[in-house]
Amino acid sequence: MANLVNGYRRPARWLHWIIAALVLLMIPAGLIMVQKGLPRPVQDTLFVFHKNTGVILFFLIAARLIYRLRHKPPPLPDTMPEWQKRAAGIAHFALYALMVIMPVSGYIRVRADRFPIEGLDALGIGTWLPKSPELAAVAQSIHVTCAFILIGLIAVHIAATLQHALFYKDGIWSRIWPPNG
Repeated sequence: MANLVNGYRRPARWLHWIIAALVLLMIPAGLIMVQKGLPRPVQDTLFVFHKNTGVILFFLIAARLIYRLRHKPPPLPDTMPEWQKRAAGIAHFALYALMVIMPVSGYIRVRADRFPIEGLDALGIGTWLPKSPELAAVAQSIHVTCAFILIGLIAVHIAATLQHALFYKDGIWSRIWPPNG
């Protein structure tokens, strides 16, 4: 019962770690798949993985946001300076916003250029967008820009977590780990 007071509940923990693992797989896939000279079968595999995992992530992130709106996160330690609490709040908001923008902009980029999303196509879910190379280009620009912002923000998130776990030892890490907590 103490974990409900001191840490995130089990569903929030599981969603966090599943989303984290998938996002950390998506980053290298996304960076590698656009490299020139990559063998076509490797590139195709990475594109299929990236697009379909993006769809899965969209639904997992939606579930996480709904859960977060219905279950207030545990309070941060009183020993944490106010500026760090504010920074953590801003960073988490930005992470959530970027994790929504990424799959939406990716979907728009792919569908506006009439590329397949194999998982959705197999379910009979067609494109909901008109063919528009201009819209695809804008969505691609947003997707790429937000990807690099997200990578930076994830690096800061991990660094802050490690700082709290290894140096401050203030319980921040144990709020989210282990997933079965």
